[in-house]
Amino acid sequence: MTLASVPSPGSAIWRLGPLPVRAYAVCVAAAILLAIILASYRYRRAGGRPGVILDVAAWAVPFGLIGAGLHALLIATRHDFRHHQQLWHDLTVSLAAVGVLGAIALGTAGAWIACRRAGVSLGPVAGAAAPAVLFGLAAGTLGHWWLQQYYGPPSGWWWAVRIPPTYRVPGYESYATFQPVFAYQSLWDVAAGFAVIWAARRFALTGPRTFFLAAACYAVGSFAAESLLIGPMPHILGVPTGRFADLVVLAGALAGLYLTRREGAPPGRTYAKADLVDDSSGDVMSM
Repeated sequence: MTLASVPSPGSAIWRLGPLPVRAYAVCVAAAILLAIILASYRYRRAGGRPGVILDVAAWAVPFGLIGAGLHALLIATRHDFRHHQQLWHDLTVSLAAVGVLGAIALGTAGAWIACRRAGVSLGPVAGAAAPAVLFGLAAGTLGHWWLQQYYGPPSGWWWAVRIPPTYRVPGYESYATFQPVFAYQSLWDVAAGFAVIWAARRFALTGPRTFFLAAACYAVGSFAAESLLIGPMPHILGVPTGRFADLVVLAGALAGLYLTRREGAPPGRTYAKADLVDDSSGDVMSM
């Protein structure tokens, strides 16, 4: 018997005059803003030029959102594949394979382009942004609470989330409360963010190694969270697409940590201040 539970929001859309304001969009916007503020603070604290992170974000965020949008498309349709034609099924499965990977790869590509245009090194930017992105992901993941999705098996624990019948996956219509996987993921991202900050200071990690460590931590937590999800999901090589993407991210992060194992930084600093100096007279958005 469930003595207590976390209720689901009554509405995920508010009206600002004639304009609809979606709660999930607010969470995503808050996540981006939080990540930019924290990354900028870390970069400037390490000796970087003010404004660099904001200019880099002008490239990295749109690139990353393209990949994240593909992943969101999968989540929105994963319970309804049986209602789509085979072509749509194959398309969404393909998009799912690059969802998380696309968000990371395209976001990094955008940051690399921005750093090249600014004449700054990508490593220090990545190191400053790594834990900030984890904290941002923690905020953005809470948007699933408003959408009433990304939950696990039925649960009677007091922190279980109550899901209305309309949003329950097929086969679980008779259950009311479920494990809030979105909350587990969010808490993991916060813990991972603090762990990465500690590790970067304790072991004097360079920017790239800090980034790879953050990616590995995220992949581990995301794989565990994806393992709890219920409902039908497409597979790649016999593995659910979400977990498949996490395994690829984890493998890439571990490979990056191995290849940069000989990189070091002076004690007390995670990257050389010289690497933070802008060699260009213009900003990132200029040609």
